[in-house]
Amino acid sequence: MGEKTILVWFRNDLRIHDNEILLEAIKKADKVLPVYCFDPYYFTKNEYNNYKTGILRAQFLIESVSELRKNLRNKGAELIIRIGDPALILPKIAEDYQVSEVYHHREVAHEETNISEKVEAALWKLKLNLKHFIGHTLYHKEDLPFPIKDIPDSFVLFKKKIERESIVRQCLPTPEIIKIPTITNAGEIPNLSSLGFMSDMLGNSSNPQGLNGGEDAALLQLKTNIKDSIQNNWKPLRNGLNTYYSSKLSAWIALGCISLRHVYWEVINNNPEHLSPPQQQLIVDLLWRDYFRFMFKKHGQKFIPPLNSSFIEENSNETFAFEHWKMGKTGVDYIDAIMNELNETGFIINSNRQITASFLINTLKVDWRKGAAYFEEKLIDYSPASNWGNWAFIAGYNNAIASKYLIATAPSKVTENKTSVINN
Repeated sequence: MGEKTILVWFRNDLRIHDNEILLEAIKKADKVLPVYCFDPYYFTKNEYNNYKTGILRAQFLIESVSELRKNLRNKGAELIIRIGDPALILPKIAEDYQVSEVYHHREVAHEETNISEKVEAALWKLKLNLKHFIGHTLYHKEDLPFPIKDIPDSFVLFKKKIERESIVRQCLPTPEIIKIPTITNAGEIPNLSSLGFMSDMLGNSSNPQGLNGGEDAALLQLKTNIKDSIQNNWKPLRNGLNTYYSSKLSAWIALGCISLRHVYWEVINNNPEHLSPPQQQLIVDLLWRDYFRFMFKKHGQKFIPPLNSSFIEENSNETFAFEHWKMGKTGVDYIDAIMNELNETGFIINSNRQITASFLINTLKVDWRKGAAYFEEKLIDYSPASNWGNWAFIAGYNNAIASKYLIATAPSKVTENKTSVINN
C-alpha cells in the first residue's frame, strides 16, 4: 500500500500553532501537502463598486503567507503557492501528488462557503473528500450549550449562557516536524502588481501603523499587549481620536495568524487572579467575534438582506453624502477624523467604527450596505462576519445589540456642524 498524503488547504488560518487541520493531517497521513491559493476573486470589485481587498490588507496578506512558508520550512515542510481559482487549482495539485484527502477550516459567510462548495464538488469528481474543520472561534461549536439554530439572537443572553455552561478548549501543540512529498514547483509569492494593483496605487501599500503580517508578528504583538496591560503602560491612539485603547490584534486574528484560543489562554495564564479592564474588554471582543460567526452560521445569507430598488436606483443626494463620508469631508470634525484615519491606516478602533457607521446610516440616510462594502475594502482587519454583522445591527436589525455599541458616544463635537454635507 502506498503512502497516504493529505493536502492542507490554508485560507484564513495562516499559522502553524494551534492549527487543528495541520496537526490532524500529520497524525493521519504519511505526508502532508500545504497549499495556499491567492484567489483572483478577492482582488476584484464587489457589487457596491469597492475593491474586495484594499492594498493595505493585500500587502498584509502577502507578508502573512510569506511568513507561513518560512515557518513551515523551519519544520521541514514547504508551502505550495498558486494564483487562481481554488476549484481548478486544488484538484490539479491533488492529482499530481496522489492526494488521499483535503483538509480545510470551514467558513461561514456566503462567498467563502460558495468557494468551499465549488472546491468540494470538483474534488468529488476525483472521488476525493474535502474534510471540514472548525477552527476560527473561541468556543468550539460542539461545546456550545445550545444547537446553532437555537443560539440567542441577543448577545447578552449568548454571553451569559456560554460563559456559564461552556469551556474554552486548550490550544493544540505546534508540530515538531512536518513530512512532505517531493515538491517540484512550490511557486512564488506574488507581489501587489501580480495581484492586479496598478502602479499608481503601489505607493500607498506601506502600513502607517507599522503592522507586519505573519504569525511571528502576531505572537509578539500579543506578548507586548499583555505586558502593557499588566503594567498599565498604554499609549494613546493616533490623532487623539478617542481615549479608548486597542490590542490591535484584529488584523492577525482575521487572517488566522493567531488563534482566538491562544489569545484567550495567554491573557488568562498571565493574569490568573485579576484581569485588568483592557484585558476584560479583550475577552469580550473575542466573544463578539464568536457571536457574529455563529449568527452567520445560524441565519446564513438572510443575515444580509438583498439589494432593493432604493439602492439600485442611484439617488444623487445619497451619492453626494456617501462620497463625502468616504473622503472624510462631511464637515463634522470627529467623523472626518475617523474616516481620514481609516483611509490612511486601514484601522480604526471599534467604538469609532460604530460612531461613523451610525452617522452614515442615521444622519446621512445612506444605505448601510454601502458603508459595509467600503469598510470591506479599507479595513486591514476585515472579517466578513464581524464587519457585516456589526453594520447590520447598527442599521437596526437588532436594536438591543446596536444600542450596546452606541453607548460609547463620540465627543460633543460630533454634533457640531460647520460646513456639513447634510446641509448642502
